[in-house]
Formats: sequence, structure tokens, C-alpha cells
Amino acid sequence: MVRYDVADGIATITLDRPAKRNAVTPEMGRELARLAREANGDPRVRAVVLTGAGNVAFCAGSDVASLPPDATFWEIRNRDLDYTYSLRTIRKPLLALVRGYALGGGLELALMCDIRYADETASFGAPEVRLGWTPGGGASQLLPRLVGYGHTLELMLTGRRVDAARALEIGLVERVFPAGELEDAVYGLAREIAELSPIAVEAVKQAVRISLSTPPEVGMQAENELFALCFASEDHREGIRAFLEKRRPEFRGR
Repeated sequence: MVRYDVADGIATITLDRPAKRNAVTPEMGRELARLAREANGDPRVRAVVLTGAGNVAFCAGSDVASLPPDATFWEIRNRDLDYTYSLRTIRKPLLALVRGYALGGGLELALMCDIRYADETASFGAPEVRLGWTPGGGASQLLPRLVGYGHTLELMLTGRRVDAARALEIGLVERVFPAGELEDAVYGLAREIAELSPIAVEAVKQAVRISLSTPPEVGMQAENELFALCFASEDHREGIRAFLEKRRPEFRGR
């Protein structure tokens, strides 16, 4: 129910349960965690695209029927990390291709991505409060960093959905495309990234991630270390040669 394909340096992770709006079961969650590790360890992969099968939903969140109704506080608290968290461990750029519903855990999956592109059919929401609980896969921590405190609480305290245009307006997605243009846009961006030095690309992602949880003085020191790491690579030397020779560089990740 989760597909994984690699082509041209791009791994695609597809939630493939369209009849259930790609709602995530515990088995799918474990598979997402495994695929995150596989993408990290596969030298062919330089960018990752996350999407849902069909046109109705990116992901409607957790399969409510699979949630344990009688679990104790300790059983829930000490469960394995939520399936959304595993995607946060992917070191390579992770792009969300969002069509249709991205609700609950589906919204959180999109939040775990580095860049979110949607088409005009997309809608986003955190409906957990309407079911008697709070988001548990990172929404309360990551959503304010994207859209701010007020917009976050407006979404999370009401469970309302926002359409693609509103999501773009508040900064929840980076770009919105007509339905027929989304896939080309996402994979065009992924190919552009995949042609670059994987060392530099992962260093950029790490540096920006560090900025979200450290004071500037610490972050700038980390950035300098990553800068020095890139300069010690063969990719850096190839980039300089290609620039001087007026040709496209051939980065090998070394």
C-alpha cells in the first residue's frame, strides 16, 4: 500500500490506497519508516517526492478504524514515533506533490516535507479537535513555523479546511498549479535538484533545519562547518572546473 520507485535520481514514495483516500494504517506507517531509511542509504537518490495515488486525496490521515479505541495513556505515549516523524529523518530534499485532501496526519506528512507544491484541488486541515484529540504527528510544532501562531490556532482549534488558494496565501504551500501542471512542476524541481552536488544539497538542508532550533550564533557556526565540508569535496572542485570551462558540472557525490 506504499509504493517506492527510483528513476533519474528521484525516489517517489506513493501512498497507494486511493479507495480509502490514502489513509495510513500501522503497516503503512512502518513501511514509510523503512523507506525513509532506504532513501537515505541509496546513493542513486538525490531527491524524494511524496504523493498519494489518485486525484481525490494526498492523504486523509490515519485510518481511524485502525486506531486502538481502548489504549491506555501509557500505551499511546510510549508508542513508536508517529509515521510522520520518519519522513523528518530523510536527509535528502523531500518534495510534497499534493492533490485533493491533506487532512490530519496527511497535513502532517506534508509539513514534514521541505517544499510543498499543490494543485487547485488541494485542501488542508487539522480536524483532530473535532474527534476529541490533538494532532500527534508534529502539526503543533511545524505549522506555526510556516504560517504563524494565529493561523495555526485558527486551523487547529476549529478543524476547518482551507483550500489551495488560502494555503498559498498563508504560506502553507510554496506554489499552486492547475491540476494538469502539478506533476511536471514537482518533477521539474526534483530533477533540477538531483543534478546538483548531493553533498552541497544535503548540507543546505541541514543548515536550514539547524536554524529552526538554534540561536543564530550556533547556527552560523554549524553553517561554517558545512561550508568547509563542501569545500573539501571533489564535487566542489568539479564545480569550479566546470564554471571555468563553461560546461555543465558532473557531480558524483564525493
